[in-house]
Amino acid sequence: MRGIVTWVLGLALAVNGLIMLAFPAAWYVIVPGVEETGAFNPHFIRDIGVAYLVAGTLLPWFAINPAVRPAAAAGAAFLALHALVHLWDVMAGREHVHQLLVDIPTVFLPPVAALWIVWPRASGLLNFSKGEAR
Repeated sequence: MRGIVTWVLGLALAVNGLIMLAFPAAWYVIVPGVEETGAFNPHFIRDIGVAYLVAGTLLPWFAINPAVRPAAAAGAAFLALHALVHLWDVMAGREHVHQLLVDIPTVFLPPVAALWIVWPRASGLLNFSKGEAR
C-alpha cells in the first residue's frame, strides 16, 4: 500500500510542478482557490513549481532507494510547511476559513501522505546496522 501511495503521490506532485513551470497562467486559473490568494505572478508560481517537482521526484526515488530518505523527508517537510502557511493565513485572517476546505485535497492531504511515506517504520527505528532506519 505504501509503495502505491508513494508512486501516485510522487507522480502527481511532480506533474503539478511541471505544469506550474510550463503553464503558470493555466495552473493559476484551473486550481480551485488559487485566484483568491492573490494576483497572478508567473515567477512565484514557477518557484513553487520547482519545489513541487523536487518533492514529487524524491518520493518515487525513495521507493527505489531507501537511502534517499533524508532528501524525501525534506520534500515532505516542504509540503507540511506549505500547509502550515495556509493554516496560518486563515488563523491570521488573511484567508477565509472556507479556503481550508478547498485546500484539503491539494494542500493538506499530500503532506500527511508524504510524512507517512518517509516516516521510519517502528520495527526498525533502532536498527542502524545496515546504515538506515526503516
